[in-house]
Amino acid sequence: MWKDIWFLATRTLLTTFRKRSTLILYFGLPIAGIVASFLLYGSAGTAELRVGIVNEDRGQQIAADAVGFVANLDHVEIVNVSRGELKEQLAASKLDSGLVIDSGFSESVRSGSPDHIAIESVKGAQVTAYMKSMLHGYIDNIAAMGKIAGGDDAKFGQLYDLYRSSEFKLTSESVNDTSLAKQMSYQSIGFLLLFMLNSASSLAELMLKHRENRTYYRILSSPINAKTYVLANITVNAVVMAVQIVIALFFMKVVFRMDPGISIYEMFALLAIFAVVSISLSLVIIAFSKSSGMAGALQNLVIVPTCLLSGCFFPLSIMPEALRRVSDFLPQSWVLQSIEKLQEGAPFGSIWFHLSILLAFAVVFFLIATYKFGRNNDTRNFV
Repeated sequence: MWKDIWFLATRTLLTTFRKRSTLILYFGLPIAGIVASFLLYGSAGTAELRVGIVNEDRGQQIAADAVGFVANLDHVEIVNVSRGELKEQLAASKLDSGLVIDSGFSESVRSGSPDHIAIESVKGAQVTAYMKSMLHGYIDNIAAMGKIAGGDDAKFGQLYDLYRSSEFKLTSESVNDTSLAKQMSYQSIGFLLLFMLNSASSLAELMLKHRENRTYYRILSSPINAKTYVLANITVNAVVMAVQIVIALFFMKVVFRMDPGISIYEMFALLAIFAVVSISLSLVIIAFSKSSGMAGALQNLVIVPTCLLSGCFFPLSIMPEALRRVSDFLPQSWVLQSIEKLQEGAPFGSIWFHLSILLAFAVVFFLIATYKFGRNNDTRNFV
């Protein structure tokens, strides 16, 4: 029996992959998914914030220091402009935001009630939130000194000079930001899950095509039986899935140097379990199909929508709560949830429940396919 399975599997592999187009379809698309993720996230980074400064409270140390504070913020570039220039350059997108300091700003800070200052932008909070939060904290500290001084300019000046010349220092250390790498690897795996499901269904569809061109009946006229034929197809599917996983992980780790935050062996084990789910689902599609055309239609009806709802194309966090609940009934979602937990530092053993759910999906799909094959008495069936 095993010799027959190996013979059929090798013959199927040789006849299926003798064309370059087939090799590209099965093994090139996972690489294309990684490239797409690299292009989506690889160019992302922290852009410089261009800020126009209008300082009309000239000659005041507090106003000058506020401008200096903004200039020293990370990823902020300031340009001194007039009110008219500020409006023109904001409208032309030459500036991201503007800081307007009116006359009387320094006096209002001394009194403990900061006023006469505004932040302008046509791009909304996405470009003003960072500078606004940092600047407000700085100004509130100086305003607190004004409240303590209680209108005494000499006392305020003493407190302010001590604040400006304070001897305490803040030391910082830079660490590597791995969030983009994790996002790229997460998205790459999402695309890989889609291609694995499509590949499994396409390879299982060969059984229907063999039946349509009468190859299946010629095989059954030999000592090989229908169960051996189906097991050979499952073997072909498993081999192709394993090669897809290896190629995808190789390109992620070696070629594009992505750090998914997960051991490569853990990633392989997780994807190998999903490969079993993919094969079992492909058999369900074949079991309910009367022709290769119907199988293709079912494949499009099942795979793409479920990948969409599972978060293979974008994170589940941006989806409504109702759709997130639907994703709990989809195997792709459990794979991606497992990846997220592992990226957060959880040990592989902690995702035993997720792995159990995936294996349960595989068992249920295999049972459904077996039941459907067994119940159908049509002579065109396989088992």
